[in-house]
Amino acid sequence: MLDLLLERFTPFVEAVVVVVHPSFSEPIRDHLRTSASLPFDIAVQEQPTGMLDAILRAAPCIEPDTFDRVWIVWCDQVGVLPETLGRLVKAEPAGSPALAFPVVRRTEPYIHFPRDADGRITGVLQRREHDTLPDEGESDMGVFSLSMTAYSERLPEFAASVSVGRGTGERNFLPFIPWLAARDLVVTVPCTDPHEAVGINTPDELAAVEAWLHRRTSRS
Repeated sequence: MLDLLLERFTPFVEAVVVVVHPSFSEPIRDHLRTSASLPFDIAVQEQPTGMLDAILRAAPCIEPDTFDRVWIVWCDQVGVLPETLGRLVKAEPAGSPALAFPVVRRTEPYIHFPRDADGRITGVLQRREHDTLPDEGESDMGVFSLSMTAYSERLPEFAASVSVGRGTGERNFLPFIPWLAARDLVVTVPCTDPHEAVGINTPDELAAVEAWLHRRTSRS
């Protein structure tokens, strides 16, 4: 999955930081030495305290004066398509958003972002935190583009006061989105195909995503 992600994102990014559990740091470093076509670094998250802390662990590997934006992707989100990433790139210069990310409309959502009458994201509902979700909702795809200011200044500001989720006991990244939307420009772009949003957490999801990618390859 890591190799597939690196292949998919190489045309869009200049360097990679992989955040890993301590037990995987050296095997992944050894693998990337022979497989990665981009400069890479490894950041270690000692304890599984949540995705917010995982993202912040990468900060020492990122030079703020070197890059304009930081892209974040969950490693199980291998279905994201180049068309969607290209759409994300086009959205970035529009008002220099603090955050841009692709979304998908789906029934029985795992995540839902409520919006106000002006279309601004005002919250996040998460099934894993035992929130009540609508029958149809708008979800992220595990891919996010942050301005360097949003990553290096706004995210630590948010992290300094955020509490753990009541269902997971972890510090989640997604509540940062409505927090940031109340302070700065956050834009979304539509996905190309709803299958992109499937994260691989079970054997059934692995089989479904693999079959879908094979179908797309055979048609192209």
